[in-house]
Amino acid sequence: MATFGKSSFDTAIYATFRPTYPRSLFDFVFRYHERNKGARWDRAVDLGCGTGQATVELTPFKRVTGVDPSPKMIEVAQDTLKKTPVSTGQYEESTILEDSSVDLVIGAQAGHWFDWNKMWPELARVLRKNGSAAFWIYSEFRFTGYPSLTKRINAYSQGLDPLHSVGPYWQQPGRSILENHLVAVPDGNEVVPGAFSDFERVFFTGDHYPSLPSPRSVIMRKKMTWDDLLSYLNTWSSLHTFRQRNPADAENPRGDVAVRFWKDLMEGAEREDGRAVEGHDEVDIEWPLAMIMVKRA
Repeated sequence: MATFGKSSFDTAIYATFRPTYPRSLFDFVFRYHERNKGARWDRAVDLGCGTGQATVELTPFKRVTGVDPSPKMIEVAQDTLKKTPVSTGQYEESTILEDSSVDLVIGAQAGHWFDWNKMWPELARVLRKNGSAAFWIYSEFRFTGYPSLTKRINAYSQGLDPLHSVGPYWQQPGRSILENHLVAVPDGNEVVPGAFSDFERVFFTGDHYPSLPSPRSVIMRKKMTWDDLLSYLNTWSSLHTFRQRNPADAENPRGDVAVRFWKDLMEGAEREDGRAVEGHDEVDIEWPLAMIMVKRA
């Protein structure tokens, strides 16, 4: 997570080219929250709000607060969110939040960074009775129309070759927790016995990960140009670290490691389609998504 806070990390590109979350995801969270008759809609908090992509969707609540440990992310979020308060702070030490003061806590693409032995007690402290929390991550992108390219994506993202993949440059153990869809996160009641009345895992992963229990259809999709896909690849923290450690890679006549990967994907699509693929052509991308949801007892 420290990569996102570095002065050299381009938060503007991150904000522009990272995928956004579908409205159906927030509707799913809000329906979960309102299951209890005592649920309130006063205050919501987005932990690890980043540039505010999820924070802006918390419109049913009267007060919304975003928290992120990266000052650079907060700077962009402040511009995006306008009147919504945002604050620099650690996830597990929300000193700005009073006891039993929050109705809903969310964490979008952040839960793999949490220290859950500290997070569960903190949630037990700040959530009101019948309050809810929902944390989700999306894992590696997939081409809806080119499933044969999944192996190439995995080799680039998770491979061990330090010169031709970004796998060795992810921050751990966070990335492994994400790749395994938060399965390693303990049940909240295992850490704070009796604090939570419910604990659910939900997997919007389709047929991409058949070993996960009860997967639902993929809901996170986006139509992108191939040029936009390259910009998205440039938002990866692992690529940022790769470039810092391998500056000579930029001299490769075929482009740096991300450009080479991108070209390989385009060439694979060309072979399947039997025609040339241009940077302005569109392609359908999808991201498997996993969630953890709990209610305060």
